[in-house]
Amino acid sequence: MTETGTELPPLRTLIVDDEPLAVERIQVICAELPAIQVVGTASDGAAALRLTEKLEPDLVLLDMTMPELDGLGVARKYSEQRNPPAVIFVTAHDHFAVEAFDLEAIDYVLKPVSADRLERAIERAVSRRGDRKPAPGKWLDELWVPHRSELLRIAVSSVHQIDAERDYVRLHVGDQGETGETARSYLLLQTIAGLEARLDPEQFIRIHRSTILRRDNIRGLRHDGLGVWSAELQNGEALRIGRTYLSRVKAMAGR
Repeated sequence: MTETGTELPPLRTLIVDDEPLAVERIQVICAELPAIQVVGTASDGAAALRLTEKLEPDLVLLDMTMPELDGLGVARKYSEQRNPPAVIFVTAHDHFAVEAFDLEAIDYVLKPVSADRLERAIERAVSRRGDRKPAPGKWLDELWVPHRSELLRIAVSSVHQIDAERDYVRLHVGDQGETGETARSYLLLQTIAGLEARLDPEQFIRIHRSTILRRDNIRGLRHDGLGVWSAELQNGEALRIGRTYLSRVKAMAGR
């Protein structure tokens, strides 16, 4: 239910798996879950991307190992989109979990899939449906954060760094090495993916699964060798750039 009491529509869901029996099994489970509506199935990664473009699903139940374009490849393509679907990996392999969560997967469900386990994963997707990106022109310009016994208004333009702390984000304000403004930080109950979706990408860029920076806080980029890059901040600090986000950060610098 929404705050106004209106029931939210079910998540439009795409199932992607190259094993017909696995697709059938997931469809049977999904049929009993009112929170989702299966709108299509795909048997390989290329078909998944085509159907995603046509059907615009809210959620993709994505197999990991498929011929040619695998599940990680599909998820990487999604990460480049302005308004990507949420992803739950459904796989027989447990050793891709780190890569999956680097790509902002909602959950990682092992086969054989149990109804209870898949339902819990879908509940997580439902709870985070507000993390999807808004239409252009609707970016945040202020944040209200709890501080002691009050709510403080924080101008988004004053935030120079955002760090993930489990289900919270920490907003860093002030002390960039030039203004002399006192450094402050505030915790906000919000996922970093959800907040990123509401920030103007012309002003902020994500450099790591746990870090978003205001673009003008980046003084330069540094190659540390072996394909590792860091972002140098205005205060002299250097933060490592995550592999998933490196091409996006380099594009900012015209590389």
